[in-house]
Amino acid sequence: MTDTIRPPAAAEAARRVRDVLGAGPVIALTGAGISTDSGIPDYRGPDSPPRTPMTYQEFVGDAASRRHYWARNHVGWRRMAGTAPNDGHRALAELERAGRVCGVITQNVDTLHDAAGSRDVVDLHGRYDRVICLDCRAVTGRAELDTRLTALNPGFAEEVADVEVAPDADAVLASTDHFRVADCADCGGTLKPDIVYFGENVPRARVQEAYARVDGAAGLLVLGSSLTVFSGRRFVKHAVGQGKPVVIVNRGTTRADDVAALTVGLGCSEVLRALVDASGPEDS
Repeated sequence: MTDTIRPPAAAEAARRVRDVLGAGPVIALTGAGISTDSGIPDYRGPDSPPRTPMTYQEFVGDAASRRHYWARNHVGWRRMAGTAPNDGHRALAELERAGRVCGVITQNVDTLHDAAGSRDVVDLHGRYDRVICLDCRAVTGRAELDTRLTALNPGFAEEVADVEVAPDADAVLASTDHFRVADCADCGGTLKPDIVYFGENVPRARVQEAYARVDGAAGLLVLGSSLTVFSGRRFVKHAVGQGKPVVIVNRGTTRADDVAALTVGLGCSEVLRALVDASGPEDS
């Protein structure tokens, strides 16, 4: 039977998490909820508005949809580029350095784990700071594309007032009809953010790499994910199938609460900081 911890007992939650996961090291699986303290909205949190994300099929099949996406992304990326890691990201990196965590599988594309100092990160859904050509497969930096988009659309980002930043560096805009899209500088092909869209599969090699991280860990610590999509939930199933303990820290219920050894209904930052504070001499 799953145990559940509710607010306000962060220190007690940290003690219980350590009891369940043991000495570790464990692999962390993170979702949008770990980045909310950095000002990035959660897709599926209790207070999140309804969203209709663009699918891969829409992006590749319709030029108007691509134009709309890149216009939104052009504004959202600039705000995301200025986002900093929060205490949850930093605490997780500290736990990795202490040997309690052996790596991170993240469903996020915000690169904040890297910025916080995490050394072993599997970017399951890609990274917002890279762009890939769907024709020649060349990968370039998003900052380079920003320079090109700015030149093609002078003043566009500054003109837009009705903006809502989303976890994939997206933003909601009222009108994008006049936005000019940049093609691949190498071959003139279609550019796409190097992230996995809805309706698109995670590259098989990346999935196998993540499975290998679970195989090498003593347990799984889920942080800030509702586990609604199978992309992340499969790793919970994999760990449970190996008889390894699973702990979930998330505000709100998840699709794997019934198989977790412990669920903690608190914020990631407070629980992770409490875990660092509770670390004993053996973690130094």
